[in-house]
Amino acid sequence: MLKIATRGRIPPFIAMEMLRAANERAAIGHDVLHLELGQPAANAPDRVIDAARAALGRERLGYTEALGLPVLRDRIAGHYRETYGIEVPPRRIAVTTGSSGAFLLGFLAAFDPGDRIALASPAYPAYRNILLALDLVPVDIPTGPETRFQPTPALLEAAGGDLAGLIVASPSNPAGTMIDRPHFDALVAHCGRHGIRLVSDEIYHGITYGMETVTAAALDDDAIVVNSFSKYFAMTGWRLGWMIVPEDLLRSVESLAQNLFISPPTLSQYAGVAAFDCRAELDVLVGHYAENRARLLRDLPAAGFERFAPVDGAFYLYADVGNLTNDSAEFCQRMLEETGVAATPGVDFDPARGHRFLRFSFAGTGIDIARAVERLTAWRR
Repeated sequence: MLKIATRGRIPPFIAMEMLRAANERAAIGHDVLHLELGQPAANAPDRVIDAARAALGRERLGYTEALGLPVLRDRIAGHYRETYGIEVPPRRIAVTTGSSGAFLLGFLAAFDPGDRIALASPAYPAYRNILLALDLVPVDIPTGPETRFQPTPALLEAAGGDLAGLIVASPSNPAGTMIDRPHFDALVAHCGRHGIRLVSDEIYHGITYGMETVTAAALDDDAIVVNSFSKYFAMTGWRLGWMIVPEDLLRSVESLAQNLFISPPTLSQYAGVAAFDCRAELDVLVGHYAENRARLLRDLPAAGFERFAPVDGAFYLYADVGNLTNDSAEFCQRMLEETGVAATPGVDFDPARGHRFLRFSFAGTGIDIARAVERLTAWRR
């Protein structure tokens, strides 16, 4: 029998499994409402699509430099100057194949097999699963309402042992909570004292509801900062992201990128330059997410979904459904079959406690969100 590598035996990304199940139902004629995936319903902005068309007619679309088109790296640097008031040298910006490519490059460059990397639980499941595939050790930091589902220095101390890294996300997936400046300063100080590399996932910056985002790039030159065109810029399938790379990792990240990816998708890069000129259009989308958020918070309690994490940003509602089930995976499957509403079970984000949670995405259209609420309310009566 041929060998099968253990590194590939990682848990599945259950949100994607739910997407497949929902698509299978839709393929045989059932009406499905997609609240399982964090994907904006809107298309990419018109200027982005126009820029892609122009590039198709003008450019050869060959390989770019491994770290991306200089014009795009310059534009991303301008974004940090315009949005956060900080200067980031373009040479420290690496354009990547989505944020997923950035996490892979960052983890490989910063950590060695066996290193322990802390992450809040619940958290985006791909953090944990990529770490496992790279023979790194994810250290779950259980969080809850008392810390707004975010890690704290005290929780990191309680984890014990040496930590090589800490992954934070603000706004977070699945909870939607954010880290304010004083708490971010405290985390950065703790990491500095203990030699912990900070990895800051900022892919939901721009999608917030009253709180101001803080970028780790303004606080810690040693932090790996990851962002993406997928969420705020509504460009999920273009597979384009970026990272701000600390000086000491620049050469490692470039060499890894050259060998693993050669370069990010060239057409997407030309389109991405135009994305930063689309803020008015994109902020309208954020307004739609805010309306969807308000509807769910107002109407879902009538369907028995009564306890939610604070939703400061992103487009997710993390619901405690312990009053309805002790098996969120079975509950989500049954909900899909009986109502056509797809959601993601909490075990995707928190293997230990997620059996009593589920995540609703409200990135879809207002019509679909309203229909989902109506179906769930009728189902639970």
